[in-house]
Amino acid sequence: MLNFVLKPLKRAISKVDAIPFLGALSPSPLGPVTEADKTGYLRSQSLAQQCAFEIASLLQPGWTEKQAARAMEIWLRDHGVKSFFHKPFAWWGSRSRFDGIKSYKEFQATERRLLENEPFILDVAPIVEGFISDIGFSGIIGQDPSFDAGISFMETLRNDIPELVQSMSSGGAVWKAVDEKLKKAGYDNIHQIYPMGVLGHRVYKTTAKIDASVLNFGWQSYWELASRGIFGQLLTEDYEGKMDGIWAIEPQIGGLNWGMKFEEILLVEKGLARWLNPDPHWFLRRTSKK
Repeated sequence: MLNFVLKPLKRAISKVDAIPFLGALSPSPLGPVTEADKTGYLRSQSLAQQCAFEIASLLQPGWTEKQAARAMEIWLRDHGVKSFFHKPFAWWGSRSRFDGIKSYKEFQATERRLLENEPFILDVAPIVEGFISDIGFSGIIGQDPSFDAGISFMETLRNDIPELVQSMSSGGAVWKAVDEKLKKAGYDNIHQIYPMGVLGHRVYKTTAKIDASVLNFGWQSYWELASRGIFGQLLTEDYEGKMDGIWAIEPQIGGLNWGMKFEEILLVEKGLARWLNPDPHWFLRRTSKK
């Protein structure tokens, strides 16, 4: 009964892209994206991706999730990052499909050690010169044919998503189409386990420089989302708002004892959608060590 009431309310609120009396501080994300802004978002994303590549290349069996997350934060701060939309997450093996996670606190990096032939996920959202990016990277220490099959599926899904955004009637319809594709391929929908079950969320340009976080998320994440009404900023199955703007898209699938995701910025302008970085190979890199 409660869900019967809440779903229409969520759909209605998802059409709110900004709160009028906060517009000067948190403008609508539907405005035009300048070439300078695109360059800024790409620079932020590229730095985050480089961080993930380099830390992934260092991973060995025995590393803990906390060790990897800390290494990513140190790397980014050494490269000029002063604050985060969210600090690094690291998930090993079955935790990469969120098995056993029942509370928000349990998403945080743990003392769980990486084992041979285990997939992993690294995820971080730095703020670089005011531009927020959010990336997710999947790799494996060793070999697993089912993981390779997952990579191939995710490559196809990445190619499909811009067309889905352009052709579907709403963001909620995109969420459902992705859900259908991954389940038809035999995978579990893991991104629905995230808070509010998001397939993605908007990212922003911010002038705030204070470095403070709660439960791994910078205060900017709470402010930027809440000050614009929250539901109009999250790509959920109930989203019916406009899609124009800058999105971090993060599909996550689950196989047997592993999860896999990619996350990167999708630009939607005048009904057309494209990945900010046209090169698909960054998320296909693998850390495969024997």
